[in-house]
Amino acid sequence: MAFNNVYKGRRVLITGNTGFKGSWLSAWLLMMGADVYGYSLDIPTSPSMFETLKLSDRMHHYFGDIRDKEKVNSHIQEIKPDFIFHLAAQAIVSTSYVDPFDTITTNVVGTASVLEAIRNITWNCTSVLITSDKAYDNVEWIWGYRETDAVGGKDVYSGSKGAAELTIKSYWKSFIQSMPNIKLGIARAGNVIGGGDWAKDRIIVDCVKAFSENEIVEIRCPKATRPWQHVLEPLSGYLTLGQYLFEDKVENGEPFNFGPRAEQTKTVFELVQDLAELWGLDKNNAAKLTDNLPFQEATLLKLNCDKALAYLDWHSTLHYCECVHFIADWYKAFYIEKNDNLYELTISQIEMYMNVAQQQQLKWTE
Repeated sequence: MAFNNVYKGRRVLITGNTGFKGSWLSAWLLMMGADVYGYSLDIPTSPSMFETLKLSDRMHHYFGDIRDKEKVNSHIQEIKPDFIFHLAAQAIVSTSYVDPFDTITTNVVGTASVLEAIRNITWNCTSVLITSDKAYDNVEWIWGYRETDAVGGKDVYSGSKGAAELTIKSYWKSFIQSMPNIKLGIARAGNVIGGGDWAKDRIIVDCVKAFSENEIVEIRCPKATRPWQHVLEPLSGYLTLGQYLFEDKVENGEPFNFGPRAEQTKTVFELVQDLAELWGLDKNNAAKLTDNLPFQEATLLKLNCDKALAYLDWHSTLHYCECVHFIADWYKAFYIEKNDNLYELTISQIEMYMNVAQQQQLKWTE
């Protein structure tokens, strides 16, 4: 997993770069020698991975509203990126219940702003637009959703992601597919976990905050299953999709799922227990059930990633236990060891991930 040096020395714009996934992607691209630019509304949490890694000193950054199409267009015209990764979004399900209008405008109008800017690009540019697994109309069946399945959503957050997908499709069909200088792909992933996340109402965040203060974590839906995957998994998919588009190895304008192995579908309770054990706690007394259910959550959602395997040669790398170890090591370095160089640890985890992926690839080709 070397990405053939396609990102080295090239200008890469990440919208939503101050977020959890955006910060990890920024670090990865910096490690590969890219000239990284960021566009985001604010720093969404305190603490934040963006500040912890001191990314403002390592990359170019601009604060702006993704819904402001004039500013988005002006910024893209100024830096003339070779690659665009669009991650900017309102990504918290609970927040969508508090402020549905902001969720819809950020996720739908924000995506349209980026697409409007792409329409005005006159140089060669490869764009990867990221939505979510929740873009699918989830009927909670036991098999994974394919890229051809219906998008939609019963709640505002899911609906906003489904609407973003329809917006991308309409712009692609109406304008962008006839632009020979533009390569575009769509990526869908979800339930991403990893070190450096401090977003609201996320189980890992609740765990490490409670564990670091010797408190018992409260969990809402212990039996709910999720296809847990480390943040590096979908990011490797986004980078692979960008590479394959750039190298004309995959069809333009297509969506791809990036999800974990089947055995990674664990319950919330199992994840909490495993993380507690790695933290050095009694896993049987680390959590308690709360009846505080501020919003309704789906209990089952899986992705079918056969298309990514067939056309991108991409598959999930980390086993569930490796994923949880990565997370525990990162947060223990922050909370317990008080490590003041989390950037170095983050790069080290990226390198370990790439080494594991490379070893697996060699086994597949033997």
